[in-house]
Amino acid sequence: METTLRSTELNLSRLLKTYLELAKLRIVTLLLFTTVTAMVIAADGVPGLNVLIPTIIGGSLAAAGASAINQYIDRDLDAKMSRTARRPIPSGRIAPVNALLFGLGLVAWSVLILGMWVNWLTALLGLFGGLYYVILYTLILKRNTVVNILIGGGAGAVPVLVGWSAVTGTLSFQAFILFAIVFYWTPPHSWALALLVNKDYALANVPMMPVARGESATRTQIVLYSVQLFLITLIPLIFQFLGVIYFVAAVALGLGMIWMAVKLLQKADGATARVMYKYSTAYLAFLFMAMMIDRIVL
Repeated sequence: METTLRSTELNLSRLLKTYLELAKLRIVTLLLFTTVTAMVIAADGVPGLNVLIPTIIGGSLAAAGASAINQYIDRDLDAKMSRTARRPIPSGRIAPVNALLFGLGLVAWSVLILGMWVNWLTALLGLFGGLYYVILYTLILKRNTVVNILIGGGAGAVPVLVGWSAVTGTLSFQAFILFAIVFYWTPPHSWALALLVNKDYALANVPMMPVARGESATRTQIVLYSVQLFLITLIPLIFQFLGVIYFVAAVALGLGMIWMAVKLLQKADGATARVMYKYSTAYLAFLFMAMMIDRIVL
């Protein structure tokens, strides 16, 4: 009896971990961080828990649900690529229909929670972000055009709009500036990863930039978009809704991003691409952390 109970507990634990893999918690965490940062800026300080907590829960469910649905749609591609072959669906640990129902359920709960406990604009924006990712990026762009990341990256920028609307009930130009920062960060970040797994994308016939235009052109684009990103991160200073702490961080991190991109252009190897990818991930987290500190301290 005791052995049976332990076996059942282990099976349930494995099943839970597998469903959490579908949710991609690390990506959800980064998206939530940008959401909370937008809330802090909009509230000019720490927002009330009555808004903060349901927004975090609803935003988490929306992002996790969209991720699960994305993996359901891309299960054929994931099975072809070594980087993704161990994901729950292609590895056979979760039936495709179960992953789809899991994702749809999370999105539905997200809309309900955000609508009932925050506001319906926020709920609609959360739903829009999921649809943007699943329909526009995954179904329409990803397999068909080299601009898949360029346009599809907007899905990852929607959480800042969710955070802003959760506090204010509206959207303003400041929210769209934050949106633009994430939007322009996405191409150099994603293309650095694409350089690392170029063979996988070529095998699966996915027209990512390195596959469709070549690695040299991709490195050039990473430099150009890093420069554009740096310039866009200075816009909050022009409109004076962020201050000196943010300014120092934006300049230091932005110059670091450009330096990394130039180094990648000069040294075309996997190690440099990996460093660029890791730096770009840390870049966004530290930039938004600086925004939050700036607004709370000053």
